[in-house]
Amino acid sequence: MSTSTEQYDVAIIGAGPGGYVAAIRAAQLGFRTALIEKDQALGGTCLNVGCIPSKALLDSSEHYHNAHKNFASHGIGLSNLQVNLKQMIARKDEVVKKTTDGIAYLMKKNKVDVFKGLGSFVSAREIKIKGDKELTIKAKNAIIGTGSVPASLPFAQLDAKRIITSTEALDITELPAKMVVIGGGIIGCELGSVYARLGTQVTIIEYLPRIVPGMDADIAKDLLRSLKKLGIDFQLGTKVQEVTNLGNSVKVLAEGNKGESLVFEADYCLVAVGRKPFTNGLGLENIGLKTDERGRIPVDEHLMTAVPGVYAIGDVIHGPMLAHKAEEEGVFVAERLAGQQPHINYLLIPSVVYTWPEGAGVGYTEEQLTEKGMAYKKGVFPFKASGRARASMDEDGFVKVLAHAQTDEILGVHMLGPRCADMIAEAVVAMEFRAAAEDIARMSHAHPTFTESLKEACLAATDNRAIHI
Repeated sequence: MSTSTEQYDVAIIGAGPGGYVAAIRAAQLGFRTALIEKDQALGGTCLNVGCIPSKALLDSSEHYHNAHKNFASHGIGLSNLQVNLKQMIARKDEVVKKTTDGIAYLMKKNKVDVFKGLGSFVSAREIKIKGDKELTIKAKNAIIGTGSVPASLPFAQLDAKRIITSTEALDITELPAKMVVIGGGIIGCELGSVYARLGTQVTIIEYLPRIVPGMDADIAKDLLRSLKKLGIDFQLGTKVQEVTNLGNSVKVLAEGNKGESLVFEADYCLVAVGRKPFTNGLGLENIGLKTDERGRIPVDEHLMTAVPGVYAIGDVIHGPMLAHKAEEEGVFVAERLAGQQPHINYLLIPSVVYTWPEGAGVGYTEEQLTEKGMAYKKGVFPFKASGRARASMDEDGFVKVLAHAQTDEILGVHMLGPRCADMIAEAVVAMEFRAAAEDIARMSHAHPTFTESLKEACLAATDNRAIHI
């Protein structure tokens, strides 16, 4: 084992969205920066087996679904329409490669030294890297950004063949006739919708009485209705008891919401019950760090661990496991190290489900405002009243604005509909500047656009002044 002769200002373990963004910002600020990644490609789960590839397949499957179901209404006739799943997977892989290659380019551009191998702490200032060769580097500060891995269930032993995670679900090359999805959260709904659009008979089993827990209840209710239109069968309030690989198929035993026994057989069982922090092999014990009951690394308000100079960001710490949350934290730590005073308002980190219609929300939900006893007013505008949505045949969903009853400050915005993943950014900007619903209502929005629906919802929240309902 050799030791690098150069001292780094910052060493980052994990090259996911949090890690590589932290590396870029640290380099911009003049720090000598090292980025350590155990996998060959940079980008972590998000770019390789998460956000980017799943969105590529969501887009491909939505194109097919529209051609199959909606093109005739547009006066477009097609014959012999087919799904070439291998080509969809190949296109997805190309998108991933372009994206990860782009990150590698950014590391060179910003003069970040990239080390391929498993990084682990020898001490708070020394990190061992075990790759093709083993070496140790020194760093004044370290940032842990090792992300998360899919969570598993004790009665559903993952085998990557028939009982699979989202990782394997992104690489199926023959369209399954049937698929059971355990978990009605964001991952389950997104990947379930991919295969349902392509013709797979999908059953989503969720232990809770609703889907996408954590998002606004009205989004969950309307999204459920939209996904049922795709033919997805939902078993809510249902407890999975056993999952068995039968060789060429899988069997799932469950208890229904009325106590009845249920049996499902399918080609695959996708276990989508969330994710858990990944800290294996980090050598945390060598620097006296312990994880909490959920496997997370405790940090203070500056994202520093109990060890001075060692920070943690993203999925390995508290908060939602979102790529953009990790990015903000990576920038936050780099700027703190430079003596700046950045801030993160965790309430204003948006959440998105990339089904179609898309769901998005930021700020407080109605349930949270009720629990807090905060007086609020509400404005709702349905997309069926939007000219732009009508023109594009995207009439499902709504925009809901929650504003303070006395001050009119926007407290939460929740939407389900076309391009809501993009539209939610306007709400984030407004809330960061503590805008009132009246402020958005007074701003000109181009016509016809989907974003007019946010203006209309704000008008509805201010003395019920919506124009088009």
